[in-house]
Amino acid sequence: MLHLYDTYTRSLRAFTSLVPNQVRLYSCGPTVYDYQHIGNMRTYLMCDGLKRVLKLNAYEVQHVMNITDVGHLVGDGDEGEDKMEKGSRRTGQSAWNIAALYTDIFLQDVKALNIGMPTVLCKATDHIKEQIEFVQDIERKGFTYRTSDGIYFDTSKQANYGYLGRLDKDGLQAGSRVDIGEKRNATDYALWKFSKPEEKRQMEWPSPWGIGFPGWHIECSAMAQHFLGDYFDIHTGGEDHITVHHTNEISQTEARLSPETNNTRLANFWVHGYFLLLNNAKLSKSNNDGFLRVQLLIDKAYDPLAYRYLCMTAHYRGQLSFTWEALEAAQTALNRIRKQYFDAKIANPKPTSSSTELESLATPKGAQEFQDEFLRCLNDDLNFPKALAVFHKAWSSDLSPTEKLLFSDYADQALGLNLSNWRPAEVVVPPEIQQLAQSRWEAKTAKDWARADAIREQLNKLGWQMKDAATDFELKPL
Repeated sequence: MLHLYDTYTRSLRAFTSLVPNQVRLYSCGPTVYDYQHIGNMRTYLMCDGLKRVLKLNAYEVQHVMNITDVGHLVGDGDEGEDKMEKGSRRTGQSAWNIAALYTDIFLQDVKALNIGMPTVLCKATDHIKEQIEFVQDIERKGFTYRTSDGIYFDTSKQANYGYLGRLDKDGLQAGSRVDIGEKRNATDYALWKFSKPEEKRQMEWPSPWGIGFPGWHIECSAMAQHFLGDYFDIHTGGEDHITVHHTNEISQTEARLSPETNNTRLANFWVHGYFLLLNNAKLSKSNNDGFLRVQLLIDKAYDPLAYRYLCMTAHYRGQLSFTWEALEAAQTALNRIRKQYFDAKIANPKPTSSSTELESLATPKGAQEFQDEFLRCLNDDLNFPKALAVFHKAWSSDLSPTEKLLFSDYADQALGLNLSNWRPAEVVVPPEIQQLAQSRWEAKTAKDWARADAIREQLNKLGWQMKDAATDFELKPL
């Protein structure tokens, strides 16, 4: 049975869907004011792994992910400008254009990493109406107040506010060293921000409170509830969302449903992925680490799936240190897996990754045992490192090639390495290398060993290896 670590209860819990065989899943998507770095992508890889494991457990998954294209301010305390406006000023393009640009680039990265698309990909700017209605309901319940710059949520009216992040509200209030302006409490947060009269924003809308734009937190609560209901199965995101963004999502939803339904905590399970570290520090755009993009890995001749493999070597609840040496090792391991699979496929063409044909094949006992062990690892809080170890163990076992292929096709449904579609790159041998190899072959046939050895050494210096067979030879790049 699948067990997941729930951040809300701080415990490992057996997972059972609220509706039999169906899982409703919400994940916080990107703020599209800039490129996503590979640390951001680790969180989306974690969510993709979760979805794959759920499907391996025969769940049907309805997955909703948002695109934040308005309302995310540069500071968590509702200070600073909207990141979209900042991105617009940086690029010289409109906020609408950069939202479209960076959304497209994000989706390209998703495809490169073989991350499955969500069932629903929803933009904040497409759901302003739902967000306004959400704030109105909270206002009617008496949880809001107005300041000169917006409508704020009064966290003092919720006894359990901050439980997800185990926040010490009194301590935060007493120890606050920042100017909280007109906010009543340090933990209060904006639901709707007013446009400044002296500034013309590119993204603003009329509302019952005046021209403005939604707060960052309200969009996820509104869209999650709109698509998935008041209480759904799983909410995912990065560990940095625990104390502010996800805490406020829960707060807003409970306020809207109060007092009819209280303490919903929005989702039955809260699953958070941990940071990617660079030089022992969190990878961050603010630290100028945004250059570490998926495209950079491609530019350096790494397969993006090598990064996917690297992420699976560490548990999602453990921080992962990125180094180029670690990525190189992951690329080597991935290439070895691919070659093993491809060679076995060529020698045993019958097994197929077609799900229909796979279902019609009875899984041999040996392969079934490895499948069971593999799934047990994944069901232990998505333990991909242990599952990878089982995968390698299967390939070094005495299973038949057919059994190894059947097991690998099963396992790759979770690993997402796209093994069945990989083909080795075609080697193009330059004419001069081909001619040298032919000369060596003729020298060897004439038993002119000294000349044959000299030509072989010349080929090696030029980066080619010549492998002799009984009646022919093969050239491979070194």
